[in-house]
Parts: sequence; C-alpha cells; structure tokens
Amino acid sequence: MKKHLSSLALATSAFAATLCVTPIASAQIAGGTTTVEASITESTQIAMGWSVKKTLLGKTIYNDAGQKVGKVDDLIISPDKNVSYVIVGAGGFIGIGRHDVAIPVSRIQNQAGELVMAGATKEMIKALPEFAYANDTARRDQFVAAADKDIAKGKAKVADLEKKAGAAATEAKARIDLQISALQVDVKSAEAKLDEMKQATATRWKEFEAGVSAATARLRKSIDTATG
Repeated sequence: MKKHLSSLALATSAFAATLCVTPIASAQIAGGTTTVEASITESTQIAMGWSVKKTLLGKTIYNDAGQKVGKVDDLIISPDKNVSYVIVGAGGFIGIGRHDVAIPVSRIQNQAGELVMAGATKEMIKALPEFAYANDTARRDQFVAAADKDIAKGKAKVADLEKKAGAAATEAKARIDLQISALQVDVKSAEAKLDEMKQATATRWKEFEAGVSAATARLRKSIDTATG
C-alpha cells in the first residue's frame, strides 16, 4: 500500500487541518530562490510512525522510471505552517554540481520502502529555482515587510471608506463611520506592535512576532469585513 508522505504534516492537528496538495511550482519563489526557515530537527517524531531521521533524511528519492532524483537533505515547514517540503539535493540527477530544490511532501510517496516522486524528469527539476535557507535577518525583513504591507492596505481602506461616507446617505454614512472607526483602531494597534518590534534589537525581534501577527490578523479581518 502506498503511504503518502503528506501524513508528515499530521504532527499536529492544526497543521493537518491546513495541509493541502500543492503544485510543485509553488515550492519555489518565482524569479528567485526559495527562502523558508528550517524549524524541524532530525529527532522530530511524526504521526503514523514516521520519523524524519529514520525514514526521510539522507534517503534517496526515485522517479517512477527508477532513476535517482536525489537525496533528502531536510524537512521544511513554511513560515505560514500550511505546507511542508522536503529539500532534495538533485545536482547529480541533472548533471550539475549542486542544485537543491524544495518539493512539497504531497508529491512524494513511499512505495515498498522506496521514496518515489512520480513524473520527475531532469528537465522539471532543472527548471526549479535553487533552494536557499533564510538567515534570521532575512526572515525578520520578510516579516516586517509583510506587516507594513497589511498596514498600508488598512490605511488605503480607511481612505476609500471616507470617500464613500462623504457621498452616502445619513443611514449608510453612520454604518460606514463605524467601520472606519474600527479599522482605524486596528491600524493603530498593528502600527504600535510593529514599532515595538522595529525598535527592538535584531536578536530580540522574535519576542514581538506573535503580537504583531495577532494585530495584523485582526487588521486583515477588518479590511475584509469593511465593505462600506
């Protein structure tokens, strides 16, 4: 029986609820390298009897023609914790010195004890951007940029609602004004949390990550519900 490696994501019920089958291209960042943060150690025990260390790391992945695609170097959980990837060293398969690629675990199967990626060809693997680990500074910059973007969207939404309120009838204006007030509160909250992070030293930014994430999540929800 084929055991799908997407069961790796069942390590937590929350992760299992969000794991989805992802096209192979989405494992990479178009036009650049994939930069996701490693957050799983070799000793991690996973659901259904799988062990990262014993079953995945260092194991060879084959295509359905029996050709060696490469060896599994790591297991990665993406920053949003929605999709997991295996990092495969595939340079030998495509005939170049080094070419690590991120492959969604949903594309890998265990067939009679062998890891198989059906449909993998040299052309397909060679076309994928090379994977690179994000350092902590890059991760912080990426996080801050995303939060800044959410705040900018919130401000733009406030401006849009203010225009609508100016042209609305009395009853509609009152409703829109309430939405503007709620949205402004969430924008200010997100800005305050992000400012705290920006003022912290580079080594302490993760202490503020949860607070910023919660504030920007509320802001995004307010943006979506403020229809005018």
